[in-house]
Amino acid sequence: MLPIVTPAEMKVIDAQATESEEILIQRAGHAVATAALRMLGGSYGRRVIIIAGKGNNGHDGRVAAQLLQRRGVRCKLNAPGPDVLGDADLVIDAAYGTGFRDSWEPPPQPQCPVLAVDIPSGVDGLTGEDSGSLRAQQTITFGALKPGLLLEPGASRAGNIEIADLGLGITSSQCNLITDQDLFAPLSQRTATDHKWTNAVRLIAGSPGMTGAAQLAASGALRAGAGMVVASSPTTDIQQRDMPTEVVTRQLANDDWLPEVLKDLERFAALLIGPGLGTEPHTLAMTAELIERAPIPTVVDADGLTAVATRPSVLKRRTSPTVLTPHDGEFEKLTGSPPAADRCAAVRNAAQNSVVLLKGPTTLISDTQGDLIFVRNANQRLATAGTGDVLTGIIGALTRNTPAHLAAAAAAHWHGQAAQLADADMTASDLPALLQSARSAMFPT
Repeated sequence: MLPIVTPAEMKVIDAQATESEEILIQRAGHAVATAALRMLGGSYGRRVIIIAGKGNNGHDGRVAAQLLQRRGVRCKLNAPGPDVLGDADLVIDAAYGTGFRDSWEPPPQPQCPVLAVDIPSGVDGLTGEDSGSLRAQQTITFGALKPGLLLEPGASRAGNIEIADLGLGITSSQCNLITDQDLFAPLSQRTATDHKWTNAVRLIAGSPGMTGAAQLAASGALRAGAGMVVASSPTTDIQQRDMPTEVVTRQLANDDWLPEVLKDLERFAALLIGPGLGTEPHTLAMTAELIERAPIPTVVDADGLTAVATRPSVLKRRTSPTVLTPHDGEFEKLTGSPPAADRCAAVRNAAQNSVVLLKGPTTLISDTQGDLIFVRNANQRLATAGTGDVLTGIIGALTRNTPAHLAAAAAAHWHGQAAQLADADMTASDLPALLQSARSAMFPT
């Protein structure tokens, strides 16, 4: 995984550096100049405007200007401000860095590309909030990623991100970005001795008019490696014809269905509960009790989250891992307020008795210890009904022998990679069939 550090953490790392600030600024300036030359496609006669502030970012920009001038690039230094920049082949935004907490009035967006130094000036390095910035085609950041480069709207202002190693020795962090390589172990679970029950999944989902949610979750689980899926709804008879061929369906008694589910639940590797389940009070009460008593890893989504919101104490009594998968509206139900501007802190605070996966353009997953994983490969194709149900199924299939927060993060990343392969008019039912293609793309043989 790629480390992510907050501006405050980066300040401590800088202070602990064994080399002088002057040397680090020279290295940063070299990295900026090298990135600028790549973007320019040459040097002699090219024109570059550097917006240089008074802090270290400005010093980085000035060093880059000196180096570019030696290569024949015509450089002009501008102070931060709203003035029109003039004609140039590239603008280097070195006005302010990740520690900037004020606002500034940037110049009009230039016609030429923009290279941001460490972070687009005006983007909050912790939250990604934008108080006024230039949209960069590329950002070169130092030492490690920053949250504000990965959270919207900052992520959209940063463009492509390059990490420049200044020799600061950042080897680990409590916050990381998951990559393709991190999925190899979670996605390679089957062994020669496995059988269908080794990674079987129990699914409680669906209600009248909402059986599609159960079908999507089951499809996601099967395509992600579940050896068997057994599906039931407490309020409707899920027909075999409504489900993937391989799914086993069991009808439940409408009233007291809990004992029937619990009697053989220990045979399964995971319980998935909530997609399309409905919010009838009796259903919510039984759902909350099942979550509390389930002796296996449990993934709670959609209406299952409503059940948890009505009885949050059920999470404290659980003895096996729990994964909650809210979007922003469901997060507000669970916690009483929408995610704060500092989404990292919001997710960590919510993950007191369970892993919390907060969906969004950047998905955040926190375990109960505050270890946070960023997933940043989603696209607008996932903004359609049912994609969350597929994700629930994938998580359930990956929980066997994988820590719950890593299983959730791996599932979200795999889910996003599958969406990258889809057509623009993708629907949720297209996703499961794309999972194996996405896996092959991540791990070519």
